[in-house]
Amino acid sequence: MLPWTAELAGRLDEHTITSGLLADNPLGDPAERPLWVYTPPGYDASADRRYPCVYVIQGFTGTLAMWRNRTAFRQPFPELADQLFASGGAPEVVVVYVDAWTSYGGSQFLDSRGTGRYHSYLCEEVVPFVDGRYRTLAHRDNRGIQGKSSGGYGAMVTAMLRPDLFGGLATHAGDALFEACYLPEFRVAARALRDEYGGDYQAFLTDFRGRVPYTKDSDQWLLELYAYAACYSADPDGTVRVPFDTLTGALLPDVWERWLAWDPVRMAAQRAEELRSLRAIWIDAGKRDQYFLDLGADAFRRAVAEAGVVDDKVCFELFDATHAAIEYRYPMSLAWLAERLGP
Repeated sequence: MLPWTAELAGRLDEHTITSGLLADNPLGDPAERPLWVYTPPGYDASADRRYPCVYVIQGFTGTLAMWRNRTAFRQPFPELADQLFASGGAPEVVVVYVDAWTSYGGSQFLDSRGTGRYHSYLCEEVVPFVDGRYRTLAHRDNRGIQGKSSGGYGAMVTAMLRPDLFGGLATHAGDALFEACYLPEFRVAARALRDEYGGDYQAFLTDFRGRVPYTKDSDQWLLELYAYAACYSADPDGTVRVPFDTLTGALLPDVWERWLAWDPVRMAAQRAEELRSLRAIWIDAGKRDQYFLDLGADAFRRAVAEAGVVDDKVCFELFDATHAAIEYRYPMSLAWLAERLGP
């Protein structure tokens, strides 16, 4: 496995999209966003053929440039996806790589007064942008969404909220079953806030922005939980409410309930009809996931079944891995979606 960029058999176009929906967002983040669109090897051979489309969204702190990151003896996902189609391993689809980063590290692909209208940006601006410039099959039955971690969360939620746009989803270790993946970290964050910042989250944010990020052990969870709160429990005026007391870690039930309303496991019961309408649902996670998202994957699979989704629409697997370095799974779900989202 050579450690240099491989030439693609298909084509990866790099665009900049100017978003009206992200203009004047609460964080002052850029309204101009990068967008990558991959067309498979056969795309330029025929001027008439139209293709299904899969939208790929990223995990927390993910940026589009990170799709090119390489580790020894492994390939990044765009190259793996290209190999999948070049080898005939799956029906060809257009693959769209979406940026939804915020200065908190991520948006969870939701509309929030704390971050901005990232769900609407994806659905109302990115999808029409792609359909208007590429020969896609512009129908929900031929459109899927795929992601890992927070991207897996976004795939679950987006497909449930907009089944008129997306007919399939793939979630790899997506955030789900919030009491398992988030709740245990509230005590860790509260202890760090108490000992280092006197319980003041704004003091943490000021400190974090004034030095090299992630140089303190507490940085990851303090930033991540605040970012999630900005997405799940921001007030109408944009005030971010965390679901625990910042000195003791005591749960604040009213705020916590706002988080739970966004848990895919709980949303499934409210979105049963939408789930039943999907053509394909892929769910997986590593059995040794550090954030216990294997439990969330299993819980979401069970919730999908309770919603009445028939088994042959669902692929579910818990495999031997942690949360990291599971990019080799992405072509599997991409192929599975491609086979089921065709015309």
